[in-house]
Amino acid sequence: MKQTSLIAEHRTAGAKLVDFAGWEMPIQYSGVVDEYHTVRTKAGLFDVSHMGRIVVSGPSAGQFLQSITTNDVAALPPWGAQYSMICNHQGGIKDDIFVYALGDSNEYLVCVNASNREKILSWMQEQHRHFPECRLQDQSAQVAQIALQGPASRAIVSAMGLSTLEEMKVRKSAKVIIDEVPCLVARTGYTGEFGYELYVFGTPAPVWNSLLETGRTFDIKPAGLGARDLLRLDMGYLLYGNDINEDTTPLEAGVEWAVSFTKGEFIGREALWSQKQSGPTRRLIAFELLEKGVPRHGFTILDAAASTSIGQVTSGNLSPMLQKGIGMGYVRSSYSSPGTTITVDIRGKAFPAMIVKPPFYKKPVRSKE
Repeated sequence: MKQTSLIAEHRTAGAKLVDFAGWEMPIQYSGVVDEYHTVRTKAGLFDVSHMGRIVVSGPSAGQFLQSITTNDVAALPPWGAQYSMICNHQGGIKDDIFVYALGDSNEYLVCVNASNREKILSWMQEQHRHFPECRLQDQSAQVAQIALQGPASRAIVSAMGLSTLEEMKVRKSAKVIIDEVPCLVARTGYTGEFGYELYVFGTPAPVWNSLLETGRTFDIKPAGLGARDLLRLDMGYLLYGNDINEDTTPLEAGVEWAVSFTKGEFIGREALWSQKQSGPTRRLIAFELLEKGVPRHGFTILDAAASTSIGQVTSGNLSPMLQKGIGMGYVRSSYSSPGTTITVDIRGKAFPAMIVKPPFYKKPVRSKE
């Protein structure tokens, strides 16, 4: 298995390590639910260096990204971050990504999912032949990635003297130095909490340890992939391989807001426009169980009478904060409206559920953005 540059820190902290997309990654340290609550109420630190990081640069870098992504790269301000998709010609999602504009130059950082790095890199190399003034550099091995998430995140960076980060708006980024290590820090994340993602252009251990040491006053804890999955499900965030893949489109997945039909041509546009005109035959829904139970990936979704199969669960679990079973899945479009009652087959027993509008978990008071 592959290992991130922080593997020694994980072992020292007593992390339980598992195989995730070919990477030896921490699934938990103190416990999945404990880490989940720590991120919701204080702050957690995640190693997400298994993700892929590709630098796109050159005079035609922006045009190239416009041609292969669904969102409007031209609308991305300097030091801005943008959620987007890379689709195949049929409109199927090859990956969901974040694009970062590195200042006002023709340089971008594209963050891709760990399981898709080689696929996306190969796809980009194939497509960029039409843009000779565009350069691609896979920086996944050279640049580490750390996520600081939770309501205490701002206080932690403030205590570290990183004043430029204290008032940073969501989906903005800036270059800073932490323990003599250059970092690109962005107000992005996967938990729904206030937080930052740090792209570390050097040895990441000093940055990781500095964040933990400073954060000790604020009860920070390292957190693993188990808590990360619970946190993202609370928010209705998509997980590639579960909720989206090359057989699903952004319109079916409910993220048409990340598709710009007005920016011009891009790969998959024709197929997506056709689907928009006719309407998707299925849609991704979010649901809450009305009785105690735990929905899981692959379980069957039925109509309210539990007589007809209408879809399948793609993600599901028991929300520690809500103390109820929550999930997402694709159903026929006629059954997809919030407020609709459905049934989930959990190991042969029918559990009633209600379709809701995500996120499942709504913070009583939102952190200052």
